[in-house]
Amino acid sequence: MNIAIIGAGNIGATLTRRLTALGHHVSIANSRGPYTLTELAAETGATPLPIAEVATGADLVIVAIPESGIPKLPARVLDGISAGAAVVDTGNYVPALRDGTIAELERGTVESRWTEAHLGRPVIKAFNTIQPQQLATRGMPAGAPGRIALPVAGDDPRRRPR
Repeated sequence: MNIAIIGAGNIGATLTRRLTALGHHVSIANSRGPYTLTELAAETGATPLPIAEVATGADLVIVAIPESGIPKLPARVLDGISAGAAVVDTGNYVPALRDGTIAELERGTVESRWTEAHLGRPVIKAFNTIQPQQLATRGMPAGAPGRIALPVAGDDPRRRPR
């Protein structure tokens, strides 16, 4: 599967490691440019790309950046993804620590709907309830003792009320 990851912080880098180890082709981008991702690329075999190019041809796009970074992404960043591609948002709105105040979210807009509006695509929330070190070490095959589960939230856009 062709997977694009936007963000190379703790969650983005951990997902890059896990997904490349499973044999997926992973392209990764961050706000500082592909040249800052050479170590992660050498370690994992992932392909560093500019943000504006990372999602082209992706079957899955994982957005692993703080919520405050969502509006700063290039316009139409998800144009060029594969038909039927899923978009996963790993973020949580944390105004006191990193995001500052986002007025729409403070007024009660659902975070995933706000993200969808900025990205122009429906999103699935996942990987936003686990710490990176757990994500790196706790993945186990089905039936393994101590296996953990992660919540995933999304809806079918064909069934969404208009």
